[in-house]
Amino acid sequence: MIGRILPDGVAAAELVRYPEELKPHPGEEHLIAKSVEKRRRDFIGARYCARQALAQLGEPQVAIGKGERGMPLFPTGVVGSLTHCDGYRAAALAHRLRWRSVGIDAEPHDTLPEGVLDSVSLQPERDWLQGAIPATGLHLDRLLFCAKEATYKAWFPLTLRWLGFEDAHITFTIDDTGSAGTFHSKLLVPGQTNDGGAPLISFDGRWLIGDGLILTAIAAG
Repeated sequence: MIGRILPDGVAAAELVRYPEELKPHPGEEHLIAKSVEKRRRDFIGARYCARQALAQLGEPQVAIGKGERGMPLFPTGVVGSLTHCDGYRAAALAHRLRWRSVGIDAEPHDTLPEGVLDSVSLQPERDWLQGAIPATGLHLDRLLFCAKEATYKAWFPLTLRWLGFEDAHITFTIDDTGSAGTFHSKLLVPGQTNDGGAPLISFDGRWLIGDGLILTAIAAG
């Protein structure tokens, strides 16, 4: 599913059913040696997907370390993002010469827990949701959260700075299917970067709802 909302040049892989025989890369075991089983499976599954995406890019299937704030450390010249939720793990990777940053997120297609929306949204976003949720019958509150997560994942590797939920204003379009579309993340804080490129002002992404999942993806050029 994730590949349907990613542009050309971004390699993707996903796991819907977790293979019981799946083991961590030897170079990653120390990162999860004390983790509970669910954390281990999410970590192993997402990084397994990342190595499948690396192979698609013609890159060696190496261990993927963990950097600041848990950021996955991909091989030099590769950018990407990992995600996982119950029953789903995925990765999306690209060559840095083609894409500047990638951010993906997956969430269950379900309403946000009570009280969460106010802490992750701006008033204009809540105003839109108030009309859009009854009109579509979709859990667009969770879609908003999912898009904010993808925005953060695209932002952080380029800035190494925190981005709060209140630091991006996200607007959505819905296509004719009623279960997919685009989103625009307008950044509300200075976007100086560490890659020598232009400061970040906004991100554009795509979203998809299906098979009980919400998926969001950003590929920044």
